[in-house]
Amino acid sequence: MAKKVAVAGVTVDPVTKSPIVVLRDPETGDVVPIWIGLLEANAIALALDGTEPPRPMTHDLMKSILHATGTRLRSVEIADVRENTYYALLHIEWNGERVRVDARPSDAIALALRCGARILVSETVLAQSSIPAAAASEGGEGDKWTGLLEKMDPGRFSKYRM
Repeated sequence: MAKKVAVAGVTVDPVTKSPIVVLRDPETGDVVPIWIGLLEANAIALALDGTEPPRPMTHDLMKSILHATGTRLRSVEIADVRENTYYALLHIEWNGERVRVDARPSDAIALALRCGARILVSETVLAQSSIPAAAASEGGEGDKWTGLLEKMDPGRFSKYRM
């Protein structure tokens, strides 16, 4: 079973300077931060801003291919995390058949934003990686991340650019 989440935005880890996409459970406020590459961060930020580049980027091209072939991206799922690496699945429907395709989470999210598809996180990933909204009051490792994410202005999340 997987839970629907929203992309809260893209920000930069102040320590490593690596981009992070922040997924938020709209019901609980819990977050799942996923460290991603620069190009993917830019692709996600452009989609969040509603900016269309003058020429199609990779994720725009993929959306066009899906559309041209009558294929529908139903959802993407951040399905697993193993050895600090996240794994995602594209849930695609074509010609009445449903297919799952392996993808990097950052690419899956960038494509989902362009296609208007749902973004899901598996219970396994939520159990291993989510930071509870109330973690700041409980102390521990979650305290560091919750404090960091709470200090970040959500309005600035999508302002990251390459």
